[in-house]
Amino acid sequence: MYGAILGDIIGSPYEFDRGGKTKDFPLFVPSSGYTDDTVMTVAVAEALMKTVGKDDISVKYEVQRAMQKWGRRYPYAGYGVRFRSWLHDKDPEPYNSYGNGSAMRVSAAGWLCDTVEETRRLARLTAEVTHNHPEGIKGAESTACAIFLARTGSGKEAIKEYIVREFGYDLSRTCDEIRPKYCHVESCQETVPEAITAFLEGTGFEDVIRTAVSLGGDCDTLTCIAGSMAEAFYGVPEELKEECLKRLPEDIAAVVKKFDGFRK
Repeated sequence: MYGAILGDIIGSPYEFDRGGKTKDFPLFVPSSGYTDDTVMTVAVAEALMKTVGKDDISVKYEVQRAMQKWGRRYPYAGYGVRFRSWLHDKDPEPYNSYGNGSAMRVSAAGWLCDTVEETRRLARLTAEVTHNHPEGIKGAESTACAIFLARTGSGKEAIKEYIVREFGYDLSRTCDEIRPKYCHVESCQETVPEAITAFLEGTGFEDVIRTAVSLGGDCDTLTCIAGSMAEAFYGVPEELKEECLKRLPEDIAAVVKKFDGFRK
């Protein structure tokens, strides 16, 4: 989960191409802070820790409850209009979204399962409470699967082959080909493949983060997704974990630390 949250924090000041589409930028600046990506990542993680071994209905109920709890606790984290309304609905229903929110919050699902099939199930359930459009579900499942495969020893080529075969994403473009025309877009189908490509091209955890930010656009979310995969593949340097925790409120940091122990 550190990878996702660091991606969010590091990417946030450079959203809307404010980073100049370069890999040469300060990792942390005074405005480097968490957004809704972090809040919802923590909410999903808390819910999944509570529902290990539970049925689909129980998992979705707890994910919904946790997302509303944390979203209301941090109401100004940068939610979209439709999602903000969902957070305060007394009887919340999914709204057929294919936004990249389903992928940016799913990282916990990639760490808690013993099989890729169970990983896909959990990812689907976390998406369906809001993002029940097929593309929203696909974005969550593919992200979680990349994490699962990375943490269980698959190489990058095997991960790429699995994602292309199972989800049909076009991963043929390089980051250099993506970067010039890439702009701010918040759909899974135009964020997740780019995040996966940044992960595949990166040579280490920090390089994945820098590569993802350099693509521009909605780069806090894109880097959140790429960072979640990079953590599973490379791990996260301790100094970056410490910097991450320093930039989080105590209650959010507590869940991050709890999950770090829980998944082991």
